[in-house]
Amino acid sequence: MDEQRLGDVIDDHCIKCRRITNHSIVSLVNGQAAKVRCRTCYHDHDYRHEQAPPSKKDLKKAEAALALANGQGEDSTAVEPEKKTKSEHA
Repeated sequence: MDEQRLGDVIDDHCIKCRRITNHSIVSLVNGQAAKVRCRTCYHDHDYRHEQAPPSKKDLKKAEAALALANGQGEDSTAVEPEKKTKSEHA
């Protein structure tokens, strides 16, 4: 593409549809798409360059790896209380 214009149709990842769909450009910054509107569900969002956002599972893995790299061990993580069985409730 030489130059993008408002209303042009481009592909991008829609977080509502959870897939790559056609989008219309609704905002430009320095001649590049900044905001787009999904042509399937009409959701407006920032242009993601067809990249899906990381999953929550991936974010937790990265956070845990960063904590270990910073010297925080498992000591700093919260410990869940033990669950009581039915016999303990009676």
